[in-house]
Amino acid sequence: PAYGGTDLAQRYSPLDQINTSNVANLKQVWIAHTGDLPTAETKNKFSPENTPLKVNDSLYVCSAMNIIIAYDAASGKEKWRYDPKVPGKAVPYGATCRGVAYFTAPASAAAPDCKTRIIEGTLDARLIAVDAETGKPCASFGDNGQVDVNRNIGQSVPGWYSITAPPVIVRGIIVTGAQVRDGQAEDAPSGVIRGYDAITGKLAWAWDMGHPERVGAPPDNGVYTRGTPNMWTAAAGDEQLGYVYLPLGNSSVDYFGGNRKDFENKYNSSIVALDVTTGKPVWSFQTVHYDLWDYDLGSQPSLVDFPTENGTVPAVVVPSKQGEIYVLDRRNGKSLFPVTEKPVPSGGVEPENLSKTQPFSGYATLVKPPLKPSNAWGASALDQLWCRIQFRQASYKGEYTPPTSDQPFIEYPGYNGGSDWGSVAIDTKSGILVANYNDIPNYNRLIPRAEADKMGVRPITEGGDLPGTEAGAQAGSPYAIDVNAGWRNAVTGMPCVAPPYGWLRAIDLKTGKTLWDEPFGEAVNNGPFGIPSNLPVTIGTPNNGGPLITAGGLIFIAATTDSTFRAIDIHTGKTVWKAALPAGGQTTPMTYEVNGRQYVVLAPGGHHFMETKVGDQIIAYALPK
Repeated sequence: PAYGGTDLAQRYSPLDQINTSNVANLKQVWIAHTGDLPTAETKNKFSPENTPLKVNDSLYVCSAMNIIIAYDAASGKEKWRYDPKVPGKAVPYGATCRGVAYFTAPASAAAPDCKTRIIEGTLDARLIAVDAETGKPCASFGDNGQVDVNRNIGQSVPGWYSITAPPVIVRGIIVTGAQVRDGQAEDAPSGVIRGYDAITGKLAWAWDMGHPERVGAPPDNGVYTRGTPNMWTAAAGDEQLGYVYLPLGNSSVDYFGGNRKDFENKYNSSIVALDVTTGKPVWSFQTVHYDLWDYDLGSQPSLVDFPTENGTVPAVVVPSKQGEIYVLDRRNGKSLFPVTEKPVPSGGVEPENLSKTQPFSGYATLVKPPLKPSNAWGASALDQLWCRIQFRQASYKGEYTPPTSDQPFIEYPGYNGGSDWGSVAIDTKSGILVANYNDIPNYNRLIPRAEADKMGVRPITEGGDLPGTEAGAQAGSPYAIDVNAGWRNAVTGMPCVAPPYGWLRAIDLKTGKTLWDEPFGEAVNNGPFGIPSNLPVTIGTPNNGGPLITAGGLIFIAATTDSTFRAIDIHTGKTVWKAALPAGGQTTPMTYEVNGRQYVVLAPGGHHFMETKVGDQIIAYALPK
């Protein structure tokens, strides 16, 4: 009924009809098409990342461009669709709708229509509410079924301020943040978090960290504090406590912080518990101090009753891009395991501002050993030499190497994880946490403003970044940023470090100790110069999308660049079933039961950043009748 399974976001199902003994018989039983594919305006910008919801006998999907579709969960037959007509120019970094929210109005509510409703956030920053039975807009919600979330945001342009994650609904309040496109300007739209009444769509509260004394919207059509850390990913909610857990990102430019305000430094890259009744923060825990590495919290946190020697503790599990996994008491934010403030490198362009320490988790980490020059790699001896020269030319001091402008700097882990938006899955009955993660560096450089101006690097407000580069203008700061994600060889396009690049790990939930850690993903779609190697060899590919655990002892996961859907034995890490996909599987699967039959569903939409084929399919698998 909610993204991540429930509001606890454990990505776990108690269904066990499909299990390790019979999963080899799993077959595709139906396929549906959303019909939402790239146009000339949105070409090379599609990354749907959708996980459907299943309530009663309906499956609810949102497409890349926010079309909401209801399917019959047993047959895949379309029941209805609603198209909010999002314009192509609204697409930010990618056309993404990770999911929708489902809400049932309480019997006491004066809701004249839409007793059950589907609510989604759109790329052009609207909240949409439609009747879950008919797909018709809920007239009682906002302005005929929609609320403009751009209100009080101030200056923006299409593609800068968007909603890509499903909202969370706690105690009848819809809580949403928004994605503010990275790397553009310090004077960016606000990261304000807002709560709306799920019946009427009226603003209940707004948490603007620049105005903590204020609960509502700014007076006199004012603007929420610009440039503050935002929440682009999904939150989790605790109905009993009345808290919503916000994984926050960074301030408006990632790689320079000299102009940040104290409250930005307090909340950047933090998990914040907000009281959904008041809209006020209850506690916060910071995972990166003075973040200059784009290590925002991309994962949805998971809520568990955590096993301890003194009984269970209500906890929140917080995965991070830098690979640390934190476990906190979700009532007060206190860590259940030691968090050590370890010294980190100094230097770079603002040594006086850097934190001298960073918080390392005593629970679990996905981080591999530091890089060495011998780790530089290539598809041939010449490529390897080129990459080793690049290594020698760069600044690298280990984790948290400070950004530099006079030479490149190596960021390891890179900004794609560790754990990203796919998050982790937790089986509390077996006591196992499963995390898929990326193990690949970035090769970056700060570009002094005069040099960036000569290059023609411009923010989104002036037409966007320089074509053909990964340069972000960071307007208003002294530096633009050039990001080589994955540290790729300029000639072959292959990474400058050896595989594996992607891993899947099982962790003992109670202790944080690793049970097994396996590379996953085959080389079939990857190779030098972008030419597929067609080699069915497990090298561990980059991955985006999360795992699903079932009581049948299985992990279902796609995520890799080889367009393959896998079932993996949770106790051994071995693949026990796989199916070829018609498009990239950069999404998270889900499972449900209809009339005594268990289905596993995936929406493989592909992904421009992962360079996988785009598709519009929704595919269901089940055992033969």
